[in-house]
Amino acid sequence: MSVTKTVTFIAKKGHEAELRALLTMMVAPSKAEKGCALYDIFEYKNTPGKFLVIESWEDEAALDGHKASAHYAEYKANFEPHCAFKSSDDLDFL
Repeated sequence: MSVTKTVTFIAKKGHEAELRALLTMMVAPSKAEKGCALYDIFEYKNTPGKFLVIESWEDEAALDGHKASAHYAEYKANFEPHCAFKSSDDLDFL
């Protein structure tokens, strides 16, 4: 069963560029991972520094593989100093 989620980030004032760069560096290696069906990042036009990640994985094993990757570890170790808010939502297909 596929796993689809959204993750919302709001950068701290003055940290927009750093968070943008950190999130952007995740796209290409995530899309290249086995089991990745979708991995895209958007920045809200009317709210610079607010980002939405939409990701979909073939199954939980693929998502677990993503979370074990070097680029995920890099993101995880570095996002907090730049992030004022983060939330995640799991999605179901209708």
